Amino acid sequence: MRTWGAAAYIGAVAEQTIQIKGNLAVVQDHARQFSDFTFVYPVISRRSRGLSIGVNLNPDKVCNFDCIYCEVDRRIPGKVSRVDLNQMRDELKAMIHFARDGGLAREPKFCEVPWLTREVKDIAFSGDGEPTMIANFAECAEAVAEVKHAEGLDQAKIVLITDAAGLDKADVRRGLEVMDANQGEVWGKLDAGTEAYFHLVNRTTIRFDRILHNLLATARVRPIVIQSLFLKVHGEAMPAAELDAYCDPHGD
Repeated sequence: MRTWGAAAYIGAVAEQTIQIKGNLAVVQDHARQFSDFTFVYPVISRRSRGLSIGVNLNPDKVCNFDCIYCEVDRRIPGKVSRVDLNQMRDELKAMIHFARDGGLAREPKFCEVPWLTREVKDIAFSGDGEPTMIANFAECAEAVAEVKHAEGLDQAKIVLITDAAGLDKADVRRGLEVMDANQGEVWGKLDAGTEAYFHLVNRTTIRFDRILHNLLATARVRPIVIQSLFLKVHGEAMPAAELDAYCDPHGD
């Protein structure tokens, strides 16, 4: 899934203010596959203002949405059907060391911005499907928090990028509590203002009011970031009435 935002984010790296431009190939390429890793992959993220290490909890490509803009090719089967926590921990540690030691900077994909590859800005649950669909999300959050502390990444965030459908699950709520204690941040998807447009864009059987309820309930406990993609559908931009509904979905 590619998420568009402002043309660039400003970030401070090595005590210099730099601009992370959206037209850089490394910024546009958020592939979930890297070398022989199964669950962990590096990206340069404008939202994170640098290096984000992704943790793919859905290598099986299972998702409860089928968004019309999704870039995951589900015609090709996923690598594995379950997350091996020990392997995930080992891969995360190896990626952190690879970045810190300068190995990532020497990779052809990252040669445009080698100065952005050594500092881990965040570790993000985001991959080939919806992270909260996994049965043991809380265990995964605990594993990432353990590695983060062991590696001294006190300032790095743990980010959950989610379609919000699973935020009401008991195990996910426990995982969010783990994240809260470890610089956690929730990025919740919201691409529509009405039920009809929601199903047009996100193509799911989940009710829109469940998404709105989950976002609101989560925001009452912790700050969240709403991420949205407004796109042309069949050549037509989002209708003005739909944008009004998005801005005030309850009409109050």
